[in-house]
This record gives sequence, C-alpha cells and structure tokens, in this order.
Amino acid sequence: MPQSAESGRTAFRHPARWSLLSAALRWGASVVVLGLALLLQTAGAAPATSEAHGLPVRLECGEGTVTFKLRSKPVVTYRGGHGVLPAGVPEEYRRAGYLHPLVSPSGRVVTGDYPKNHRHHHGVWASWTRTEIEGRKPDFWNMGQKMGRVEMIQWLGARESADGAEIETLHHYVDLTAQVPAPILIEGWKVRVPVTPEGKPYRIDLTLRQTNVTEHSLALPEYRYGGLGFRGLDAWDGAPNCRFLTSEGVTNRVKGNESRARWCWIGGAAQSVEGGDGIAGVVLLAHPSNFRFPEPMRIHPTEPFFCWSPQQAGDFTLPPRGVHAMRYRILMIDGPPEPKQLEQQWLEWSREP
Repeated sequence: MPQSAESGRTAFRHPARWSLLSAALRWGASVVVLGLALLLQTAGAAPATSEAHGLPVRLECGEGTVTFKLRSKPVVTYRGGHGVLPAGVPEEYRRAGYLHPLVSPSGRVVTGDYPKNHRHHHGVWASWTRTEIEGRKPDFWNMGQKMGRVEMIQWLGARESADGAEIETLHHYVDLTAQVPAPILIEGWKVRVPVTPEGKPYRIDLTLRQTNVTEHSLALPEYRYGGLGFRGLDAWDGAPNCRFLTSEGVTNRVKGNESRARWCWIGGAAQSVEGGDGIAGVVLLAHPSNFRFPEPMRIHPTEPFFCWSPQQAGDFTLPPRGVHAMRYRILMIDGPPEPKQLEQQWLEWSREP
C-alpha cells in the first residue's frame, strides 16, 4: 500500500506563504543590500552586489547566479534565473535552480553540468522521474522527453552575517502533459554556507520543501532514481575514474546501488586552481528527519552520478497541499575520505534541531 510523504519535520518555512514584504520583515536588520535587491528581482534578473564588508562568507551576484565565497574563495554557485543553455544543447534541456560548481578548499571543482551523455544532470539538483496525477505521467527528470520541467521562479531572500550566508529561492515543477501546462509542485530551496575553519572541508546546508499545489494526489510509483541528484566531473566518467564510499563501508558501486546509507562520498582526480591533479570529492549526508531515512541510493555503474531516491523503497503519494521536506549537508573535501571523521560529522549534524 503506498505511503504518504507527509514528512515536513524540518524547521524550514515554506516560502510560498510569504509575501515579499513579510519576507523582508523576517530578515530584519540582518538583511544586507543584496538581500533586499534579491527580493525585488524577477526570476531572470541579475541580483545586485552586496555592500556588506568584513564578513567571512560573501555573496557575489551575476546574471541569475549567486556565488558563495568563503574568505574570498568560491565555494558554490546557485544557478537561477532562466538558466544558461550551452551551445548546441536543445532548448528543452534548459534548466535553472541548481548548484554548480561545487569547489573544494584547494580550488578543485567537483561537479559537472550538462554532460554529453546526460544533458539533464546538473551538479546538485532535485527532480522526480516517475509521477502520476489525474491519469497523466509527467517526467520532471528526463527533460528531453518534453513531459515536464523545473523552473526557478523567484528570489525570496538573502543574508550575510558573521557566521555565514544563505539564500532562499522558489521553483515550479511544471506538468507539460496537461492540456494547459501548469505547476504541480512548488519547491522552496534554502542554501546556507557557514563559516568553517581554515583547512577544514567546505560545507553547504541544503533544505528543500515541496508542496503539492493541486487538488489531486501526486503519486510517485516505485522507481530506481528520483529525488536529490549529484553529478560529478566529466573526467570521472567511466567506472575506473570515480570512487564511492558509503557510511556502511561499501566501496563497490554496484553493491552500493539500491542500498541505504546515512552518507556517501563520491570522488576522484581533480585539478586544482594552481594546477596538478589530486583527489577531491563530495560527501552527501542525509538527515534523520528525511522520509524513509536512511534513504535508498542510486549509484550509476559507470558514470559519476549519485541520487538519494526514496522511490526505490516503494510507491508513495503526496496528497493535495501535502508537503515533502528534504534536508542534506554537503561537504567538499580534498584527499581521500576518512570514514571515522565523516561519521562523527554526521552524528553531530544529526543532533542539530
């Protein structure tokens, strides 16, 4: 019997309920010039540059993008607006509302975007593959099929403070199989980069909250992938070029596929900004409050692709106005993974409210 995905146990407040004024009041005096500018932008406009000074994590804005910088070094970029489509890629693959590039402390980029063999993969992104609503079956993941798409529609807020920086944005999951394309889900993203000590892994705290905005249940039938996805470097393509390690000690990517874990490291050789190859990678940690935790994983047998996929564990539904919340921590690290340290990181984070 399908389960209901009423799993919104995080403290994240759904931005669909905010007005721009209430959002501005919520940020209060801590909102910097950038935050106020973001609140006034449309999805395609470029946010203004912050005027705040002396803060360790800064937000640097471009045309539809926000880059988090820690001590002047890039950590991660949120790609919003209307998205930038690479030359030669069909329009149906245009995507916004994801994170790329993710960068390690030594300056090694560890994510890929629009890879040739999977144009719909984008750094860190969220989507659903197999869905059903009113007899229709929109696919928000395989965008080349033109059955669904995910759009970034609004900047909601931004903040820089002494302990880090964060942004909040809003996405639509648009059903292209309906007679008139219409949003099925509204998805709020909260992306936070805290201050971390020199020499320690960079960190991203990511909270997603999806609401079914229709009057009909959205079914998510059992499937091998769908949820939060990660795409690694193009250089990691091919089974020998990318390594995996799960919290359960699994390093064989075939055995790890469809298993469950609290965290997973994905890594390989990556070039630093100074030149020269070295091992770098990403650790994706899942919070205990997530639906069906510990979540099943999709690990591709040959490509640098990973996904937390609750659909692997069976059908579930999102009722009308129902909420599905997801909470993750992402670490970018240089060198090979150290399991004991990663497990301690997860334990400490799992106890946070």
